[in-house]
Order: sequence, then structure tokens, then C-alpha cells
Amino acid sequence: MNRTRTSLLQRLGRAELVALIVMACMLSLPAFFEGAALVSVLTQFMIAVMGALSVYIMLRMDLMFFAVPAFMAIGGYTAAILSVRHDITDLFFLTLAAFGLPFLVAIPLGLLILRMKGVYFVLVTFVIAEIMPLVLFETPGLTGGSNGVSSLPPVSVFDFHIETNAAVLMLAAGLAFLATLLTVLVTRILRNQFDAIRENEVLAQSLGMRPWIYKVTGFCFAAGIAGLGGFALVEMLMTAHPSSFAAMTAINYVAYAVVGGYASILGPIVGAGLLVWATNVFSLQGELSPGLFGILLIVAVVFARGGILGLVCTVCRNLGGRGRRQAGVVKGEPA
Repeated sequence: MNRTRTSLLQRLGRAELVALIVMACMLSLPAFFEGAALVSVLTQFMIAVMGALSVYIMLRMDLMFFAVPAFMAIGGYTAAILSVRHDITDLFFLTLAAFGLPFLVAIPLGLLILRMKGVYFVLVTFVIAEIMPLVLFETPGLTGGSNGVSSLPPVSVFDFHIETNAAVLMLAAGLAFLATLLTVLVTRILRNQFDAIRENEVLAQSLGMRPWIYKVTGFCFAAGIAGLGGFALVEMLMTAHPSSFAAMTAINYVAYAVVGGYASILGPIVGAGLLVWATNVFSLQGELSPGLFGILLIVAVVFARGGILGLVCTVCRNLGGRGRRQAGVVKGEPA
């Protein structure tokens, strides 16, 4: 039993295993929470986790990724169009489509833009996020234009129809768990390659590695996971509209990953939970809410350089070291 447990920890990693357990537990939330407001916040949290994990995958290669809303739009609109115009409501098919189409779109796009680095990559991905709403508005024959795609039929899984708020939360939690599982797989299997690209891509290339393969792979998975978030967002709103995928929302997803701490997969989850909660609390303050949210971000970035999770880990290590030193003094050992 101990060997099996050790082998599992070595393959997945402690943080990854904890993340999977936490997100699996989220599947039980609809059984404990019924209030519409709370269920809405929890659903927003699930969507935020998927967006943050998309950013996290790219940050593992030291690439700041701002195109999350664009790929969310592709995934969300794909599911909405299939539901409304083709009467396809099967959950498994829609999930595959919402992940698969952004994944495929990301292949040629990644080959084109992943040659860029630093501020140029950031700028191009933000421009992609800016262009996507314009594309949605200017293609009414496909996307409904300014009207969007509305009156979505309920998604079905076997004989069950997802119609209530609690059922939508269950759907979002399931998609978030799938996104976490995919993130764990890609970041663990390609851990060494991602680390090499982050530390010194030129050196890795000189040693025979082809970084572009792994960068495109990570980019495609980030796009697909963002598509799952778009699917969940469309189902929560029961409509697909360009305004739901505004470019400025990309800043939120990056903030979730950075504030939580992107050294571990738990960081984006912690960051998403904290900032979604803070957003809903600050929204009660009216015009002051953006300022309060900005102050929170500044404080988190200044005082928690490694993110909230990094700060907690540092404090725990310091306390543990102090406890060991005090124990040494009690035993008569040098402090």
C-alpha cells in the first residue's frame, strides 16, 4: 500500500494530487448549497479556475497568456451553435466539441505566434482577445452578431436534463475537474520540457530539444481548457454573447494565476477562489469596487511575490524552522 501511494505521489506530484482531490470534492457542492446567489458565485469560481489553469499552463513555460477570452468564446459559441441550430444537447459531445475546436484552432495559431517572446507574445495574445468580439459581432450569419445565440436548450446527460442552477453548478464543477485533470497530465508528462523552456530555451534547443513542439502542445491544451470554461459560462448565462468574452476579462484570469502563485497548480485554484470571492464582496460597494479590487491586487503582488500560496508555504517553513531550533535548544543542542 505504501509503495503504491509513493508511486502515485511521484507520478502525479503532491500538489497535483491535492488539486484533483479538491476539485473532485467540488462535485458535491450542489448537494450542500441551494441559495441562488451562492450557487452563482460557486459557478463563477469553477469558470475562473478553468481560465486560470489555461494561463498556468503557459506560465509553466514563462509565457504570459492573454488570449483566454478568445478561446473561451470559440468553445462557448461552438457548444451554443450545436445546441440551438443542430439540436445537439449531449453533454459528452458538447464537451468534446468545446475542447476540441479551440485545441485545433490553436495549432496553426500557435505555430505562428509562439515564435515571439516576452512583451511581443503578450501583445499578440491580447490583440487576439481584442479581435475575437469584433469577429463575433461582424459574423451574424454564424454567431448571431449583436444578438448572440440565445434560448439554449438544456444540456442532457443520459436521461437527465441540466436545467436548474444546482445542475449548472454540477456541470461547471465537472468541467473544472476535467480541466484540472488535463492540466495535471500535460504539466506532469512534459514537466522537464516545460522547465527547460522556462529556464533557458536556447540552451535546451542546443542540446537537441525542439521547444516549439512542446510550446505548441501546451498552447493547444491551454486553448482547449479555456474552451471548456467558455462552455460553462454559456450554460450559466443560457446565452452566448460577444460581451461575455471581452478582452479585458483576460486580466482577471492572469490575476487569478499570478496572485494565487503559479509555482504550483494549487496557486491558480487558490487565486481564483480568493479573487472571485473578493469581486463579489467588493461589488456591494458600488463605484468603489474597482478601486478596492485594484488595492487587493497591489497588496497581493507586493507582499506575496510568489503568490498567496508561496507566501503561505514560506511562513510555514519559517515556523517549522523556528520550532526545530527551539527544540534543539531544549535538548541542549546548538540553536
